[in-house]
Amino acid sequence: MAAEIVNPRSDGSTDKDGGAEPLDSIDPAFALHRGGKMAVRATVPVRDKDDLSLAYTPGVAKVCSAIAEQPELVHDYTWKSSVVAVVTDGTAVLGLGDIGPEASLPVMEGKAILFKQFGGVDAVPIALATTDVDEIIETVVRLAPSFGGVNLEDISAPRCFEIERRLQERVDIPVFHDDQHGTAVVTLAALRNAARLTGRSLGDLRAVISGAGAAGVAIAKFLLEAGLGDVAVADRKGVVSEDRDDLTPVKRELAALTNKAGLSGSLEAALAGADVFIGVSGGTVPEPAVASMAEGAFVFAMANPNPEVHPDVAHKYAAVVATGRSDYPNQINNVLAFPGIFAGALQVRASRITEGMKIAAAEALAAVVGDDLAADYVIPSPFDERVAPAVTAAVAAAARAEGVARR
Repeated sequence: MAAEIVNPRSDGSTDKDGGAEPLDSIDPAFALHRGGKMAVRATVPVRDKDDLSLAYTPGVAKVCSAIAEQPELVHDYTWKSSVVAVVTDGTAVLGLGDIGPEASLPVMEGKAILFKQFGGVDAVPIALATTDVDEIIETVVRLAPSFGGVNLEDISAPRCFEIERRLQERVDIPVFHDDQHGTAVVTLAALRNAARLTGRSLGDLRAVISGAGAAGVAIAKFLLEAGLGDVAVADRKGVVSEDRDDLTPVKRELAALTNKAGLSGSLEAALAGADVFIGVSGGTVPEPAVASMAEGAFVFAMANPNPEVHPDVAHKYAAVVATGRSDYPNQINNVLAFPGIFAGALQVRASRITEGMKIAAAEALAAVVGDDLAADYVIPSPFDERVAPAVTAAVAAAARAEGVARR
């Protein structure tokens, strides 16, 4: 029987003997999470001894022996090619920060059910009791034979960059840090459609990104790869520029790739005349800074639950407004990308997820909008049933074109 959770008094103590209620009874979120949000189920029946002899011993021994002789058969006769490991160390969970592996599990379970719901991909949450980069890498390398892909989740920057890079060098299955690349894919899709709506191309646009963490760095690099005219990235100390002497190695690399205009100083100053604002940091951008942007600007304020620019303010000055929230139009939501990206990669047994596969995903996602394009519809809903099949097909085709597909 599950232990009762009691409500704390205002002084932090609890009353177990009288008056206290289980959290389930006062908050539906706890009721939904009681016992977890997922389970493992069999895909074959075990009704009698004949079923048992096929599903387990002695029949299973034939399959094991065949895989031992031809290792590639593991993809055909186990779940490997249809399951992803969702791996975290609990150091950057949603907006909650470093809350540890146990507290991260509800989010990892949620990620797993989104994989299944939106991409038909099975996923297993794995929360690791270590924050050491080498230990995380070695642990995942040892787990890799059981999975067709690895989705890194909620691992803090800058460690997440090294972990992803070194893992992909060690294993022959896709390793994908969704906080980086999922966000970047959906942002590019929305930006392509916003540009199309206003008669411009990516090359015509100068963007400013608030936040130089995992998402900000990945978005900047990805948008430049896709052909964006220029982008400057700002952290808490201002624009990431080559004249700063306080940059981490990741930010030094970023400074060399970005900011062709040679901007320095504050985020607010960089926004003057900018065509695009992309917020992935929290905080608040003053209204005068938004007003200083170019005519017909785009504001993608994606912090949750409080966007960096409130939509009511953004709409005064911007042609297209997007947020990370589901209660406003144009939600930039990673669930539009990662299920289809992994489904496509698993479908062709890809060894990795390339830049070309991510760009293909963004183009397919943007194309779903089609002729319905409007200022309040530059990105489809996660519940649009066309999304996952379109992204899956595009990613699979790109994997074959780039030579990373194995079937």
